[in-house]
Amino acid sequence: MKPAFTFRHMVIAALIVGLALLPLYVALTGDRFMLTLFTRIVILAMAAVSLNLILGYGGMMSFGHAAYLGLGGYTTAILSFEGVHSGFVQWPAALAVSALFGLAVGALSLRTRGVYFIMITLAFAQMAYYLASGMARYGGDDGLSLEARSTFAGLMNLSNKTTFYYVCLVLLFASILLVWRLTNSRFGMVLQGVRSNETRMSAIGYPAFRYKLTGFVIAGTLCGLAGALIANHTDFVSPSMMFWTRSGDLIVMVVLGGMGTLFGPVFGALALLFLEQFLPHLISFIVRPFNPASAAKAGEYWQLVLGPLLLIIVLFARGGIDGLLAMLSDKLGRKVRP
Repeated sequence: MKPAFTFRHMVIAALIVGLALLPLYVALTGDRFMLTLFTRIVILAMAAVSLNLILGYGGMMSFGHAAYLGLGGYTTAILSFEGVHSGFVQWPAALAVSALFGLAVGALSLRTRGVYFIMITLAFAQMAYYLASGMARYGGDDGLSLEARSTFAGLMNLSNKTTFYYVCLVLLFASILLVWRLTNSRFGMVLQGVRSNETRMSAIGYPAFRYKLTGFVIAGTLCGLAGALIANHTDFVSPSMMFWTRSGDLIVMVVLGGMGTLFGPVFGALALLFLEQFLPHLISFIVRPFNPASAAKAGEYWQLVLGPLLLIIVLFARGGIDGLLAMLSDKLGRKVRP
């Protein structure tokens, strides 16, 4: 019998407490950058959680998931540009646009499998990217600045960075709770069954296409909400939000953290964004004693280190970071047993 509270659970609990208390650390140290960084981490973790629903639990390798980030962000920014600043209008509109796009993409792409499915989702994302690039009224390639952050009739002030951080954090935990409820429901069990053997699930009477399409739309809608958040965070949107490399980043977060796990995408987002932020400085620090003149230049090639590092983690930590924690929990559990 496995213990109720393992090392993995302790790490997850520490992560939750750390995220909740981060503004207190910022208030004590005055390090406002950490609040900005972690707000971005929380938002992208939410986008990764949405992708994990279809990739980790549904087995659907979507390479166009970042399109929903862009759609949610652009819907918010365009409404703000047109004078509609209410979050009660902007955010539901972002959800609706993302859901409709997900419905259209899913209805076509889910009739295919494998590389064809990947290429169709990528094609739709690139279509959205070029559409945003061609909207001259809304900035085109240069992007669009947010006229003002979303307002909620005085209930909360998103211009306050601490308030906005907690709004993002609550929505992240709500997304994780939603995915947990879905994956442990009849719908989630069928979705996971379809991932394992779609032919068998169809043969016993489950409409596999409908279940996959529903999951696809839910994932896109959640990611659209993350797009609305990131537009408010940066006060700016651009077509690069939905470029295929951003979809690749979300996939890396899910795989790195652990596919098909609740907190894996959060671990993945945290690890990837921390590496992107601090790896260049670490490389420069290591090179400086040997070649001070080239230290700063060496930090620019941090991706050459990041790629093999991610590959090692994926190859030797089956199940990503969450799987590694589970493995350590099992080893520690065996040691403490009499």
